Amino acid sequence: MTGSKPADWLKTGGSSIWPPYARLGAEALPVVSASGVRLTLADGSELIDGVANWWSACHGHAHPAIRAAVSAQLERLPHVMFAGLAHEPAYRLAQRLTALVPSDFSRVFFTESGSVSVEVGLKIALQYWMIAGRPDKRRFLSFRGGYHGDTLATMALCDPEEGMHAMFQGVFTPALLADLPQDARSEAALDGLLSTHAHELAAVIVEPLVQGAGGMRMYAPQTLQVLRRLCDRHGVLLIFDEIFTGFGRTGTMFAFEQAGAAPDILCLSKALSGGTLPLAATLARRPIAEAFASDHPAAVLMHGPTYMANALACAAANASLDLFEREPRLEQAARIGAQLAAELEPCRGLPGVVGVRVMGAIGVVQLDQDADGLRGRFPPLGVWIRPFRDIVYLTPPLVIGEADLSRLTSAIVQVVKAWSEGRS
Repeated sequence: MTGSKPADWLKTGGSSIWPPYARLGAEALPVVSASGVRLTLADGSELIDGVANWWSACHGHAHPAIRAAVSAQLERLPHVMFAGLAHEPAYRLAQRLTALVPSDFSRVFFTESGSVSVEVGLKIALQYWMIAGRPDKRRFLSFRGGYHGDTLATMALCDPEEGMHAMFQGVFTPALLADLPQDARSEAALDGLLSTHAHELAAVIVEPLVQGAGGMRMYAPQTLQVLRRLCDRHGVLLIFDEIFTGFGRTGTMFAFEQAGAAPDILCLSKALSGGTLPLAATLARRPIAEAFASDHPAAVLMHGPTYMANALACAAANASLDLFEREPRLEQAARIGAQLAAELEPCRGLPGVVGVRVMGAIGVVQLDQDADGLRGRFPPLGVWIRPFRDIVYLTPPLVIGEADLSRLTSAIVQVVKAWSEGRS
């Protein structure tokens, strides 16, 4: 349908599209281009992107440096299978990631999505214990409010009450579920749970500092220190899912840096390629990776996606890391956080508003009921904001300017105030 009008393709193709997280036939806004923090629609109108492509477009849309890197790579080598063949963008990216992460991470396994990077992390943990002579350690522990993906294995890690995967209960073996250890009581409860189940637990998995799709729930860095200590005490591996929080979103390059406590396995995606192309990475610390150097039958990681380590995506990721090195992204995240805290504050105390919270470049207004019904109120205000569950939130590109960010926050205050007043 090349050359057809956008309105034509939207109408004729709509009956063939299966949309995510929506019923068949759900309406969608036709985007024809994107640049910086703006999405251009088919009618020529523009929306300021307040969610950065599901939190991934940290440098904004179509950044010229990333576009140039992908274009140059496209001319040389778009893709080649990664089994028995190698290419420079992936090898350079792996070296840069292990050097960038604070700790003794030594190996990187590339995939195409966050969910699959978590699946690979689970496989690494399971095979590590097989190599160690502990094949009985086959279960995982996760936390209430957590979300780790939509594939079958990752759904088993998610809080069954968070709403997205409740219909699949009973299809898979669920992970042990615990409260995050944020006080003496919950720490003692987790200590006891780990003591009881350590013989069968391969790993504990957590989203550092912010539980993203579970409702943007934020917690203190000390919690990660507790998890590290308890996992060491009970001989259980620790996996950090930084798919959402990685690459500056919480104010540091990686959220776990704020705790000074490193995981054994680290999962990355979303902003890894600057939100440009599908790419994910699973990193393992040296003691974990070195176990796979043995001649044990389980010492070969049994995973190999066709498009793993895609050269175009790796080129985009290398360009994204270049931007982090030469441009003040972490300072920009801090500025965004300060502005979010000040400009979302008028929502606090409104009838129906449970709370307002900010961490890094994440701002959240939580309501006392489902917020999905507010989605349609934002595009007429010239902004793209997508509430879910009971929250209205912002995770803008880190390059957003003060005026554009104010348009986003003003839209939230306007919509939430109107919603609150309409309750009475």
